[in-house]
Amino acid sequence: MSEISERFRNIAAQFTERAKAVPEQAWDNPAPCEGWVARDIVRHMVAWMPDMFLRPFDAAVSPAPSVDDDPLGAWERMRDDIQAALEDPALTEREQEVGPMGQFTLAQSVDTFGTPDVLIHTWDLARSAGLDETLDETEVGRALAALSSIDEEMLTASGQFGPRVEVPADADEQTRLIAISGRTP
Repeated sequence: MSEISERFRNIAAQFTERAKAVPEQAWDNPAPCEGWVARDIVRHMVAWMPDMFLRPFDAAVSPAPSVDDDPLGAWERMRDDIQAALEDPALTEREQEVGPMGQFTLAQSVDTFGTPDVLIHTWDLARSAGLDETLDETEVGRALAALSSIDEEMLTASGQFGPRVEVPADADEQTRLIAISGRTP
């Protein structure tokens, strides 16, 4: 198993842990992403990740339950498909054009876009459901370094991030990551 596969497994397990802890009624709690509820966090990932990490690389996309009926089951199915693709040597090194970002292998694509997305959405889900918001320190540092190197205008133009939220200069890395992603810590 590669380092990238292991990183995804670790962060996905932390999201899964939070998703399993969401009380049934909390799936409809407001989320930090404007206009979303907790269930929409899963809906977002289940909608875009297969089209980014699986289909372009000819990886399997399994049928999944509806996010409305079973958000945890929908997440687990998609997570398992991505993990299986990351563990398939025939798939991990396949290259595809990833929009204006250039050529990426499946592994690079998941590591650059998928793992950080799951990391930040772990915080979103925890915040929505009133769960532990603590994120993996190593991955927080990696994501913060990556996002800090991107111009704010480019981040917000993607539609994936709101404007950066101001935090004290001495804020910890997790607080800075959440703020740079346009969320209020």
